[in-house]
This record gives sequence, structure tokens and C-alpha cells, in this order.
Amino acid sequence: MITAITIKIIAGFIALMVVIRFIGKKELAEVTPFDFVFIVILGGTLEEGVYDEKVRVWDVLYTIGLWTALYLLTDFLVRNFERLRPIIKGEPSFLVNNGLLDIKELKKNKIESEQLRSLLRMQGVFSISEVKYVLLEPGGQISILKKNSSDEDTGGVLTHLLIDEGQIEERILAQIGKDKQWIIHQLKEEGYEDINKIYYAEWSEENGLYVQTYD
Repeated sequence: MITAITIKIIAGFIALMVVIRFIGKKELAEVTPFDFVFIVILGGTLEEGVYDEKVRVWDVLYTIGLWTALYLLTDFLVRNFERLRPIIKGEPSFLVNNGLLDIKELKKNKIESEQLRSLLRMQGVFSISEVKYVLLEPGGQISILKKNSSDEDTGGVLTHLLIDEGQIEERILAQIGKDKQWIIHQLKEEGYEDINKIYYAEWSEENGLYVQTYD
């Protein structure tokens, strides 16, 4: 039995190392609820398989491989089909929008006012009146932009990701009252005739477009 457990642990360890290489590097702060569930179930599956004599090492490897394949398939679909992204991995929510609490978003995300105040205090903000925007990230963290802050203090202004990995984010365009033709026109005015060459583009009211091409 000791030998079987040892083989399973070694095989599982190697398999997990391969899985990590496939998934890529992520900081803990970047892990979404979807990623967290994947990790927990993967660890639980390995733990159950190691100490169950009826489970062979090939069963453990098959389970890890299949679960990882499903994760990678889902990640591929999220990357290539914009409509699936908010459903599977979530999207940022404005808890404070232009200095005003968004009560609808607070209720939707089940966050009470005191919880929001606690999250702000962790970032050195002791009054909601100090912030212009507060975003709840998919991983549960908050990002803030203070009122009357200069670019030097905060690193910039609120920007909107309009092109991500070569794909136009029509959902975000709709949120800011723009459409696909608008971004194409803006890019052409900046000298970008071939949209397919653009990898990343963000936009803000204050600073306009920032564009990065594949080249």
C-alpha cells in the first residue's frame, strides 16, 4: 500500500506541475472564483485518489488530465467568445460610479455599506466621499480612483478596455455609449487602418486612445 501511495503522489505531483505550466502564471490576486473552484476540486480529486486502494495511478492521471482539459477548453471559449466571459469568469462591477453609490450593484453583489467601508479602509480610504470610482473585481478585490487626484498620484484616470487580444469589446463599448463603428473611426483617425493588427486598445475621456499593435 505504501508503494502504491508513493507512486500516486509522485505521478500526481508531476501531473500538477505540467498542469501549472499549461495554465500559466497567475498571482493570487488574479485568481477568479472559477479558477479557485478548479484548484480546489483538482486538489480534492488528487487527495481522494491517493488514499483509495481501488483507485489506480492511471485513474488519478486520467482525472487530472480530463479536469484540466475541461478547464483549458472553458478558458479558450472565454477568450474567443466575448459573451461567455461575464457568465463564466465574471466582470468588474461599479460599486461607486462618478462619486455615487450604485445601490443596484451593491445589492447584486450582496455587499452592505459597512462591508464596502471596510474594504475601502484596507486601502487607506476612510470615507466614500473621497472616491470617484470603486470597482469590484471578479476575484473579490476592489480598485479605487480617488476624487481630485492628479495623474502623478494615481497613475492615471478611469480607462475602458475596447480591444482585447485583437477583439473589439462591444459590450464595453455599449456601456460607455459607443459602438463598433465609433472605435473603428477613432482608430483610423489615429492612423490605424488595419484593425486586425491591433492587440490592445484602451480609451478614456481625458486622454483618448492608447493603442498597442501586434508588431
